[in-house]
Amino acid sequence: MPAGFWPIWTTVALDLVGFGIVAPILGRYAKDFGANGLEVGLMFASFSIAQMIFAPILGRVSDRIGRKPVIIISLIGTAVGSFVTGIGGAMWVLFVGRIIDGASGASVSVAQGAISDIAPPERRAQLLGMLGAAFGIGFVVGPALGGLASLGGTHIPFFLAGTIAAVNAVAAFIRLPETKTTNAPTKPPATKHESARSPILMRYAFASVLGTLGFAGFEATFSLFGGERFKLTVGSSAMVFLFVGVILTVVQGGLIGPLTQKFGSRRLVRMALPLNAVGLIVLAFTPNMQWTMLFAAMVLVSVGQGIVSPSATALVAEAAPADRRGEALGYQQSAGAFARIAGPIIAGALFDHAGIGSPYLVGGILFIAALGAVWRVTRPLAVAAQ
Repeated sequence: MPAGFWPIWTTVALDLVGFGIVAPILGRYAKDFGANGLEVGLMFASFSIAQMIFAPILGRVSDRIGRKPVIIISLIGTAVGSFVTGIGGAMWVLFVGRIIDGASGASVSVAQGAISDIAPPERRAQLLGMLGAAFGIGFVVGPALGGLASLGGTHIPFFLAGTIAAVNAVAAFIRLPETKTTNAPTKPPATKHESARSPILMRYAFASVLGTLGFAGFEATFSLFGGERFKLTVGSSAMVFLFVGVILTVVQGGLIGPLTQKFGSRRLVRMALPLNAVGLIVLAFTPNMQWTMLFAAMVLVSVGQGIVSPSATALVAEAAPADRRGEALGYQQSAGAFARIAGPIIAGALFDHAGIGSPYLVGGILFIAALGAVWRVTRPLAVAAQ
């Protein structure tokens, strides 16, 4: 591994363990303060809205002052946001805590920038995939820790998450290397192709919005869909998501490297987006209690998502100017955050008014549209200047 990879990886993994502690119990915690369903939804949305706004800003700052200080500041912000949420006392305090936490969540795109700084181009997708596997670990370990901590009170998990983030910030200060060696941009880009919002990068961002809309809609409505067609309980729905998470972790942590060596990131994006599309469309038309079709669809979606995420991020890092890589990755995260706000809303409306399979049919179409958006720029041997 390149020097510095494992400190970056463990920093992100611990950060996501903290997020995994908080996410499953936030809605129930907010109800203790009188929140209704809409307010809980807005609380989750406020996290993504803050992330959408601040991800490009922190990415730009990391291009100027370095990745390490921005990651440390983000971890401190996560700790503050978690402690504020744990203190609670009123609904507006919970919103403040989630907004602070969301604004600090841009540490992931800055960490992606750090990995891109140290990774040889041919290994970038593999190492970004291993960073993506940290998400799976965070969402396995985090909820388990959160469940145990909640036995002491619903506020305790937030204090635990804040403590983990604070300790992580200290560890990052000691162990995390500074990976940015290129000079910070001192003047505006001479051409649009030298910008963090060049035409090729905007295509990738648009495809990210389309694909994330489809996947976020799947995540938001599957428990409802599973209850209707497969009589799944809350527990059994969680097991399906665990199955998806395990496949994502295996693909990103172990398979993406050999696949990238064999096919390259451009071909993998072209292969993975159709897998997602077919998986969601199969899910849309899966009859009641047809378990084989259900798990086939889950495998297609999981493998497709596990391949496309690190491959697309590697292409963004490749296409971005070296001195604006953090900002470019921040814009990609911002696009994803917007889609995670809109996707569940759109999918929920489709589920209620157009049929329970319609969110997945529309999601499949969105993934096909995403493929169309990047088809030209993912041709083999295509160059970033296209």
